[in-house]
Amino acid sequence: MKLFYWTVFLLISGFLQYWLLLLASALMVDTKRLYDKHSGYYRWLLVSSTWHLIFVGRVRFHTKGMEKIPTDQRFLMVCNHRSKLDPITSWYLLQDYDISFISKEENFHVPCWGRIIRRCCFLPIDRENPRKAMETVNKAADLIKNDQVSIGVYPEGTRNFGEGLLPFHNGIFKIAQKAGVPIVICGIKGTEKMRKNFPLHGSDIYFEVLDVIPADKAKAMRCNDIGDYTRDLMLSFINKKEEEQNNVNLRTV
Repeated sequence: MKLFYWTVFLLISGFLQYWLLLLASALMVDTKRLYDKHSGYYRWLLVSSTWHLIFVGRVRFHTKGMEKIPTDQRFLMVCNHRSKLDPITSWYLLQDYDISFISKEENFHVPCWGRIIRRCCFLPIDRENPRKAMETVNKAADLIKNDQVSIGVYPEGTRNFGEGLLPFHNGIFKIAQKAGVPIVICGIKGTEKMRKNFPLHGSDIYFEVLDVIPADKAKAMRCNDIGDYTRDLMLSFINKKEEEQNNVNLRTV
């Protein structure tokens, strides 16, 4: 019994120490600064803290097409957007690729994690100001060109609570064109059910890499044409029945 109690004590102690470390590290981040150097340490904090959410939520990832993701260069990742948990599950699932998302300003004020994502080179965007939005596009392209991170962005601009897809903001594809990198087109499904499922049930998240547009092809295309092509792929993914998507690689935490 003593061994059992000591094991429980050490687990609780380690858990508390980890979260104290997380909090202390977050407080060291300058909230008025946009960082242009990626921190491996803060990325570790981001992914490891996300693991707790994935574990408690009993998330099961069903993935397909992951082998298409470039391993020798940075890229722009685009995806459909149904839930606040889309970027969280995506940066955990794609932790080997240092994905930094373009996100609304409010997310940078979330206690603790708002500071950590800032240190991981996530970028806030002002969707109401086209000039400032273009500045964010340029900063994202610079981060990619300087080999700091790959960039993740949602062409719909915000979460879609209905069917299908919202209108695309095709200007975001300029990030790939300016940086000279491929566009990784993805689809995600199931994150919108996680809140309803918790705590009684686990959740199945379906994530598929639908296609990769090579850098030279992306640069030669018009942004509107890229948007039309991307939209068609995402709609096809969204409309797939779940039984069709069960025949994919299953990854649990």
